[in-house]
Amino acid sequence: MLNKTVTQLINEQINKEFFSAYFYIDISNYYISKNLNGFGNWFFVQAQEERDHALLFIKYLQNNAEDVVLTNLMASEKKFAAFNEPLLATLNHEIFVTASINNIYAEALAVKDFRTTQFLDWFIKEQGEEEKNADDLIKKYDLFGKDGKGLYLLDTELATRIYAPPTLII
Repeated sequence: MLNKTVTQLINEQINKEFFSAYFYIDISNYYISKNLNGFGNWFFVQAQEERDHALLFIKYLQNNAEDVVLTNLMASEKKFAAFNEPLLATLNHEIFVTASINNIYAEALAVKDFRTTQFLDWFIKEQGEEEKNADDLIKKYDLFGKDGKGLYLLDTELATRIYAPPTLII
């Protein structure tokens, strides 16, 4: 059995991951409504990844005989006025998620729950990638996205992203 605080934090993280998926579907819808289908694709794939992160946390709790507690998801209240705003919101959101996972890790380490810290190692690495991807997307948009042809080419590049399930074995 896991420490109660660690279990509670993981349950909170499950709901944060599901919210992340919801958030990215909303961004995907925004871009598709603006006829930027490549951006829409990129964020739809991102939503799939976040959903899978939630499912990995669920499976971890189940494998440790802990209850999973799901809460209601709130709709994203973000409204975007410019194409770069969802990109900036994405980086800020990923920084928030990283801090949350780091908090779980710190609590698990404090109670000497090394099994959970080992499980979280994958997520720590993943969040580094998530923040880099968000930052790279902002930089690409800043370089190319303000010009119609550049925006078209960036959108075309983002359309090539395909979903790949996580490889974490729990």
